[in-house]
Amino acid sequence: MVETKKIIPFSPPDISEAEIEEVAAALRSGWITTGPRTKQLEKNIAEWVGTERCVCLNSQTACAEMALRVMGIGEGDEVITSAYTYTASASVIAHVGAKIVLIDTQKDSLEMDYDALEAAITDRTKAIIPVDLAGIPCDYDRLFEIAEKKKPIFKPTGEMQAALGRIAIMADTAHAFGARWHGRMIGSVADFSSFSFHAVKNFTTAEGGALTWRTLPGISNDDIYKKLQLLSLHGQSKDALAKTRLGAWEYDIVGTYYKCNLTDVAAAIGLKQFERYPEMLKRRKEIIEKYDAALKPLGVETLNHYTDEWESSGHLYLTRIPGIGAEERNDIIMKMAERGIACNVHYKPLPMHTAYKVLGFDIADYPNAYAHFANEITLPLHTCLTDEDVDYTIDNYVEILSPLKNYLGRLVK
Repeated sequence: MVETKKIIPFSPPDISEAEIEEVAAALRSGWITTGPRTKQLEKNIAEWVGTERCVCLNSQTACAEMALRVMGIGEGDEVITSAYTYTASASVIAHVGAKIVLIDTQKDSLEMDYDALEAAITDRTKAIIPVDLAGIPCDYDRLFEIAEKKKPIFKPTGEMQAALGRIAIMADTAHAFGARWHGRMIGSVADFSSFSFHAVKNFTTAEGGALTWRTLPGISNDDIYKKLQLLSLHGQSKDALAKTRLGAWEYDIVGTYYKCNLTDVAAAIGLKQFERYPEMLKRRKEIIEKYDAALKPLGVETLNHYTDEWESSGHLYLTRIPGIGAEERNDIIMKMAERGIACNVHYKPLPMHTAYKVLGFDIADYPNAYAHFANEITLPLHTCLTDEDVDYTIDNYVEILSPLKNYLGRLVK
């Protein structure tokens, strides 16, 4: 272990003077709620990921929920997602009144067990919410294959579902802004993609998110955009920008909808983050490569962020220590904390949480998810880390793990 103790936070926001100046400019402009900066950020994101339109809202959760609502998914429907994820992937299903169906992970992967997913589909299944965990794209080829295979039992409700003609792939891409799958940007791969711009994410607007979607046959993207605007702003027929035009005060409320728009103050952060983001992604890749070079040869299990098939956004660096249990894992996290290094666990499976137990889920039915959770430790990965910080984290992690060489097999001091 290096002698000088450092403080390594887990995931602080990377905010420069450029973001601060843009926020100040937004405040001075008089446009602090949804206005020109939000619209510009939507345009930038749509162009970057390769979709015709994008809607920015106040969270990934709002984006995912509004996508379900615009597709007409609700009571009597079923939506499938992973048991190994954050609650937002599943809670939105409950928000719209549909039934949550959770699938265990694969034994040797954090992705859903796709065979189990296929078997769980019924004539009530309207959507699958796959999760690009850690910023690594899931197997979209397999997901679309399953959706196509199940077309004969799909029963559409409403114009949007009928236009799609199959189960919708509505991805939780909270971690994956900037990731690629077979050369295509995540955001243009799934039918709907919901990004998070929360403070701990690679790209932040403090709180916020973006929803992108693929063009549906016979459905206008402008109509989808307008519907999402209505859903996110009380069903009001004019947004704040339109209402402030001279003489244009009058508006209508076309539905008793929701309030989850993104403000221009938040979008101001995003506009400057967007300018810096390519370099931020590059830096994350450098850190991951340093971690991989140090830890993989020792027997620590990690995820593959960069392959010929996909390129991760490098959001999280998950590690697993083979053979240990949750108690030993927690002890390692505490020892890292004593040396000033904040680690985390991604994720405590949903069936272990009270809300999902109340819904009838039992972690005993998800043995692979539990096994992944029990020995998982997430190391700090963010663009405020210096090379010295990364080396300090690696040196301490290796030293703390050294007594476990019998588990790891190849670990040496």
